[in-house]
Amino acid sequence: MPAKRKSIHGEWSSRLAFILAATGSAVGLGNIWRFPYVAGENGGGAFVLVYLLCVASVGIPVMMAEVMLGRRGRQSPVNTMSTLAEEERSSTHWQYLGLMGMVAGFLILSFYSVVAGWTMAYVFRVASGVFDGATAEQVSGAFTVFVSDPERLLGWHTIFMIMTIIVVSRGVKSGLEQAVRFLMPTLFVLLVAMVGYAISTGHFSEALAYLFRPDFSRLTGESILAALGQAFFSLSLGMGAIMIYGSYLSHTASIPRTAVIIAAMDTSVALLAGLAIFPIVFANGLEPELGSGMVFKVLPIAFGQMPGGTLFGTLFFLLLVFAAWTSAISLLEPMVTWLVENRGMNRVMAAAWSGLAAWSVGVISLLSLNVWSGYTLFGKSFIELVEFIATNVMLPMGGLLVAVFAAWVMSRESSQDELHLSGSTYRMWRVLARYVAPVAVAVILLTATGIL
Repeated sequence: MPAKRKSIHGEWSSRLAFILAATGSAVGLGNIWRFPYVAGENGGGAFVLVYLLCVASVGIPVMMAEVMLGRRGRQSPVNTMSTLAEEERSSTHWQYLGLMGMVAGFLILSFYSVVAGWTMAYVFRVASGVFDGATAEQVSGAFTVFVSDPERLLGWHTIFMIMTIIVVSRGVKSGLEQAVRFLMPTLFVLLVAMVGYAISTGHFSEALAYLFRPDFSRLTGESILAALGQAFFSLSLGMGAIMIYGSYLSHTASIPRTAVIIAAMDTSVALLAGLAIFPIVFANGLEPELGSGMVFKVLPIAFGQMPGGTLFGTLFFLLLVFAAWTSAISLLEPMVTWLVENRGMNRVMAAAWSGLAAWSVGVISLLSLNVWSGYTLFGKSFIELVEFIATNVMLPMGGLLVAVFAAWVMSRESSQDELHLSGSTYRMWRVLARYVAPVAVAVILLTATGIL
């Protein structure tokens, strides 16, 4: 019986462990800088309301579907989809859904590790006082010089990948669970400390207004699409990470309740990040509309000018490292489990080979930022092309197919048994997963690829 199927890789010791792990997977660098910036630019509170609606109608139903598939299959994403397709007497081609998620996570990890290496380098740069009293030109120039140095980037990329491999190689309870039990609470403590520091700047009310004051006049069709995309991507859906984490979840745990908690925690981190960043930005008369450039080109200026800036700047970049680390281990895990199941490797060897492969692709990405910056394909550098294919094509397609399989291919009895839902609550999930989520994710996919 499916309910008795067990994962050979182990199981979370508690529902809390799964929640921390899945939240860690969802919370990444994008939550810290992208959500606050996008919210402020698209109507503040109006955007937040639309975002929450998108999380409820698309993000949570798809997350429930992905966790459900993982827990029912109890294997790597590829083998899970193969097993469940056979169980539902459907096409064996569904295994390619698991393969696509695994490859997408692998590709994202390859360049994510490069950027995570930057955050590690900046922990030490800020702590050493490099940016104390620095001008905008000096900070921007320092970042340009840093990214132009392939040897330095390679060093940090290598260190971060080794950190990720070590955690994953130790297994579910000794590696993944121990890591998230330390990293996630620490991340929240650092965020709260940063918010407390931001309050002391005297510009906290300005940040509150920027993030939460509803301005429906700035809410356009593009804003709604941005909210939909943010809701989907911020929950780490479609890349196999949530599916493999779901395979370690106890059969007695409530998937719907767990998915809601994860979505709430993920959103809380994004909002807290905005309340931590924007008062500092406003206090220094800086512009908040700089997206990712804010992290490495704007905030170091602010930290270099403010009392206590060295300490809290160091804590901020440490926060980014922890957010990146918890995401990275979830991206490596699907390939590791597949190698253990299909190639007979032990976990240590599987983690080493998977990490080495992702590291190698990442080397090409970091070289495309400097030595090979003159080479492009379809008008994009290698790192831009890999990011586009993985995040704009493979993730939404994976999320779309997860919803289709869970709501259309799986029988009502199978999904009800796994979700522990009945009556109107189950019917609501089925409608959202069958109709609303696939249409919404299809719109994201078509828009991201320029078809719409």
